[in-house]
Amino acid sequence: MKNLFRAAIFILLGVALASCGVSQNGQEASTDTSWVLIDDFEGQTDLEGWVLLDAQNDTDPFVPDPQITEIRQSDAGANAYMIRKPADEGVVGNRKALAWKTLPAHVGVGETATFFTRINVEYFPNNHSFGLSNQPSEEIGELSYDAFEPMIRITDKSESDGTKNDGTLMVLVGHKKYSKIFNPKTGDVAKPLEPGLWYDVWYVVDNNLKENGGQTYKLYVRGGEFSEQTLVFEDATFRIGREEPLSHFISICNTGPARDPYGNGGVLYDDLYMSVGEELSSPL
Repeated sequence: MKNLFRAAIFILLGVALASCGVSQNGQEASTDTSWVLIDDFEGQTDLEGWVLLDAQNDTDPFVPDPQITEIRQSDAGANAYMIRKPADEGVVGNRKALAWKTLPAHVGVGETATFFTRINVEYFPNNHSFGLSNQPSEEIGELSYDAFEPMIRITDKSESDGTKNDGTLMVLVGHKKYSKIFNPKTGDVAKPLEPGLWYDVWYVVDNNLKENGGQTYKLYVRGGEFSEQTLVFEDATFRIGREEPLSHFISICNTGPARDPYGNGGVLYDDLYMSVGEELSSPL
C-alpha cells in the first residue's frame, strides 16, 4: 500500500511539474516541491469534484439546500477561494452541511502524509470542522461527523456541559473530545482565531495501525500570534480510528438547533495540498 501511495503521488507530481502554477499573489509559483494540489479554486466557475450535501436540513420554514458553499474572489481579484456557511443569516436548523472531495491519492494504512490548508474565519459566531475521511463517498453523508478521522475544529459555540468555546483552533483527543491548540513559547492555550486573517495549517497524519502508534496527527500553524510555522499540538487522535486508507478531504458546518442556534459565520478555505511523509515546506 505504501508503494502504491508513493507511486500515485509521484505520478501526480510529475504532471504538476510539467507546468508552472500560480501562487496566491498571482506570481509564478516554484515547481521545486513535493506537494500535490487538491484544490486552489483558481480558474473555476464551479466547485469541480466537490460533493455538497445538507444531511440534516431541519430548517423551519423549510429552505432547500440552505448551505452556502461557493467560489469567491478576493477584493483585488487576484485570488479565488471557497467560502463555507451552513446557511444565510437568519436561517437556522441546518445541522449537517457537508462538503467533500476525493483526494488525488489515497493515504494507505501504514502511510504518513502531510496536508496543507489555508483558512480564514469570516466572523464569529460559527461552528465548523474540516479534515480527512476514510469512508466511501456514498456513506459520508449518513455518517456526517463520524465520517471524520483527523478533524480540526473552529467554533465559539457553547457545549452541552455548559463550557463556552472561544474560537481557538481545536483538535480531537478522543471520540467527540476536543483540545485547544497551544502556544509553546508561552505554555498557554493559543489565542482565538482572528477573523479576516489567513492562517496556514499543516497537519501531519500518521495512518499507521493503532498498535504501531498510528491513527494520530499533529498540527503546525503560521498566522496570527504565530509569526513562524509552529508546532501547536502533538498526538491528536483520529475520531474513530478505523485503520482504512484516507480518501477524502471533508468539511462540515452547523447552524445549531433552532431553539439555540450557534450562528452562521463562515470559514474561507484555500490552497489545499498533500504530500508524502512529513513535509513542512510551504506549497505556495
